[in-house]
Amino acid sequence: MPAQPHVLVLTAPGDQHARRVCTMLTDRGVRVTVFDPADLPVRARLSAGCDAQGRFAHVLHRGEERVELADVTAVWVRKPGAVGSDPALTGPVAALATAELARLADDVWAGIDRPTLPATRDTIRLAGQKLGQLRLAGMLGFELPPTLVTTDPDALLDFWDEHQGAVISKPLERPWLREDDGGALTRKAEPVTVHDVTAAASAVLCPVIVQAYVPKHVELRVTVVGGQVFAAEIHSQQSNHTRLDWRCYDGATTRHAVHDLPGPVRDRCLRLVSELGLRYGAIDLVLTPDRRYVFLEINPNGQWLWIEDATGLPISAAIADELQRLAAPAPAHDLPPIGALR
Repeated sequence: MPAQPHVLVLTAPGDQHARRVCTMLTDRGVRVTVFDPADLPVRARLSAGCDAQGRFAHVLHRGEERVELADVTAVWVRKPGAVGSDPALTGPVAALATAELARLADDVWAGIDRPTLPATRDTIRLAGQKLGQLRLAGMLGFELPPTLVTTDPDALLDFWDEHQGAVISKPLERPWLREDDGGALTRKAEPVTVHDVTAAASAVLCPVIVQAYVPKHVELRVTVVGGQVFAAEIHSQQSNHTRLDWRCYDGATTRHAVHDLPGPVRDRCLRLVSELGLRYGAIDLVLTPDRRYVFLEINPNGQWLWIEDATGLPISAAIADELQRLAAPAPAHDLPPIGALR
C-alpha cells in the first residue's frame, strides 16, 4: 500500500461540490487526482493488465500526466460522466467501441480495490432503486407514503380512487432528455390531475410511480456522511411553487434551518445508509403538520452544497474527513508465525 494518501475523484468538470472538498483535502496534504471518465477515449487513455504471477497494473494517461492507480488509496465516485467514442467513429462501430470502453472502465474502477465513497458503482446503482429503498426503510421502522409502481392502467385508476385523487407522480429515475435544439427536459414530483387520469391507458408504455400525497410542515434533507448526520429543514410550504417539489424553489427566498432529528429517526437514517452498503446518502423526509417523519427516498450521491451554504452545516468538511480516513494507508503488520494461525 502506498505511503501517501491519494484520492481518485471520478466526476465531471465544473463540479463545485467536489472542488470544495478537494481543496480541503489538498490543504491537508492529501494527493488528489480528479478524473472524468468522459475524457475517454479522446483526452485520456487507460491500460490494465497482469503478469504471469497475477500482479496487476492499471495506468491512466491524460496528456503528459501518468497515474499509477496502484498508488490510489481511496476512490470518490462523485458525478462521473459516461465514456464516449472518437468522433471519427459512427454508427454500429461507434456503439461497439463505446460499449467495450465502458466495460474496460468499469472493470478498472472495480479492480482498484480501494475504500470507496459512497460505494462501488454497482452498489450505488442498487441503492438507487426506489422499491428496494422503500422496502428497507419500512423494515427499519420508517413511515412510508402509500406507493404504486405500475404499467397497469386499472391499478393506477384504483390507486387514484383509493386516495381520492390526492396523488403525486414521479419518475423511477430522474432522466434528462436531450432535445434537438440542445435543451433538456426532466421530470419532478407532479400532481396526478384529472387530465392525467383520462390518459391512464398510456401507462402500459412506461412504468409510472405514484404516491399518496403526504401533508408537509417542512421537508427535510438528511445528509449522512460515515457516522455523522446533518439534518436541514426546507420550508417549502411558504410558496406555491415548492409545495409539491422543493427543487422548484427560489434559493434566495426559501428558508432553510438546521433541524434536530429525534434519536430514533437519526438512528434509522444511519442504519438505512449502512444497510444499503453506502458511506454517504442524502435522504428526503417529510415532517407532517402532526409531527410524523415520513420517508420519501434516498439519493446515494445527492447534492449538499446549497444546504451547507444556507445552514452552515459542515457537510463538505465531513466528506473530506471521511475521504481522508479512507485514504489513510493501512499500517504495515508483520505476519504472525504459522503456528499462531492454528
